[in-house]
Amino acid sequence: MFKKCLAKCIILLLDFILAIVLSFCSNTSYYISSVDSTMTVNVPGLVSIVIFYLAILAIGIWAAWKNRNKKGEKASRTILIGRRDLGLLLGSFTMTASWVGGGFINGTAESIYDPQSGLVWTLAPFCYSLSVIVTGLLFAKKMREGNYLTMLDPFQRKFGKRMGGVLYLPALMGEIMYCAAILSALGGTLLVIVEIDFRIAVVISTGIALTYTVVGGFYSVAYTDVVQLCSLFVGMWLSVPFVLTNDAVGSISDTAYSGDGGWLGTWSWSFTGSWIDTILVMVFGGIPWQIMFQRVLSAESPNCARSICLIGGSCAALMAIPSVLIGASAKSTNWTMTDYMNGTGLSPADAGQSAMILPIVLQYLTPTAIAFVGLGAISAAVMSSVDATLLSAASMFTKNVYNGIFRESASDNELLWIMRISVVICGIVATVLALSIQSVYILWFLCSDFVYVLLFPQLLSVIYFDPNSYGSIGGLIIGAILRTGGGEVLLNWAPFIHYIGGDNFPFKTFSMIMSLTTLNGLSYIVKIIFQRGIIPEKYDIFHSKFTSGGRTIEAKKEYEIKPYFSETASN
Repeated sequence: MFKKCLAKCIILLLDFILAIVLSFCSNTSYYISSVDSTMTVNVPGLVSIVIFYLAILAIGIWAAWKNRNKKGEKASRTILIGRRDLGLLLGSFTMTASWVGGGFINGTAESIYDPQSGLVWTLAPFCYSLSVIVTGLLFAKKMREGNYLTMLDPFQRKFGKRMGGVLYLPALMGEIMYCAAILSALGGTLLVIVEIDFRIAVVISTGIALTYTVVGGFYSVAYTDVVQLCSLFVGMWLSVPFVLTNDAVGSISDTAYSGDGGWLGTWSWSFTGSWIDTILVMVFGGIPWQIMFQRVLSAESPNCARSICLIGGSCAALMAIPSVLIGASAKSTNWTMTDYMNGTGLSPADAGQSAMILPIVLQYLTPTAIAFVGLGAISAAVMSSVDATLLSAASMFTKNVYNGIFRESASDNELLWIMRISVVICGIVATVLALSIQSVYILWFLCSDFVYVLLFPQLLSVIYFDPNSYGSIGGLIIGAILRTGGGEVLLNWAPFIHYIGGDNFPFKTFSMIMSLTTLNGLSYIVKIIFQRGIIPEKYDIFHSKFTSGGRTIEAKKEYEIKPYFSETASN
């Protein structure tokens, strides 16, 4: 049975790869400005990538075989969170790997190199790492004690199935945009070092990740994360000494405060509000993500879940250090002493290639063999985040939307195949976005904003307070209006709400606080109105059951989404 399933999945994914490749290779309207149609593929680099990809694929399939379902087990549940036996070591590896993606390491180097940002504004790697730690301190133990299967479970138990389905939309958008952003980063890297076509690189990478994710689910993702994280650690740290000691690279201490904006960046009290706002968006907006809670809910115990977050967040922050050093080295490089742009002296910033500064540094400031090792590290970082993201998005859809709303009577086998199909569909959508939208990283950043404003207040309230569906809707509406009202410079959205202080006003945090206040304030008012009989209970359209105590996030029978996914009768 396992072999037959594996064969079907491989055929399906090969068809997917072929279809996407043919579609985009024939689309003459699509182009990447940095692609040279006369370039030749770097064969040694391509061979090294192929070997690496085949090794990852083999490990993923082996993990699926090793942890195949035993008689009586629910396959749909196993592919979702395993058997809840994720230990401290494996859990720390997979938690770290899930966050340290291509956008994480490429974006860090780019931000350090950019004179408009520097270390002062390179907040993402450290703030998102801190968000994992905060999750461990505030949410991990409580979520694991609740025996939930997805992040949306407490929402559906408290607010009802359909309201939980509504909250799936911002979560889905964030996961897909994140996946597309890191796929785009990988395509740019392979384009620079291996000189393989951007589109083919993205499609093949997605296809490999899809194959072992579809076959093995959570266990394949977790086991491949170990190899990918080790590859990333070795590749990045191995590259740093060669970069720092290259003759073309000056002292990074001399360029820390250079006249054109050193790699440390510049500070001004005039943007303090915006700076603090960005930090809060990343720290607390990095919490309501299924990609993280999937590991929390797979842990062998609540204490283990908390420890996984604390260790994973700390390790993720450490993994940003090589990218910081590479970005600072690029800022300190005399590019006329390299073969970049045929030694014309143009810097990557002058050539408009700052976004690919990390692969450029690996290509021109390290020996060829080291560059290939670094390339494997970047590929590892991307795949470790892609597989986890696709599985997370598909898990929420299968559990909370398909099974929770549309097909409560679905069999275990049906749910298993719906999850596999969902993984493939999410992969196709992310691939198309990565290939067709140049601002996909900006869109992901915007999704993070909405996750912070819309989802974080909902998660905080459902775990620590007593909200209801009416307050949930009110909080969503108020948060969305206030956030969109502030506009978005990156997308040229003009604001229609002019906040005091202009651009320096932390309107995103203000929107989040107002959403949180509305959610809980309105929930309390509506609860009192129904409990006192001011409005008869028959008009409670969300069936909140106020007169009998209201809905809870406990796994009571009347709130249980589906018996196929329940832990045991006692839960």
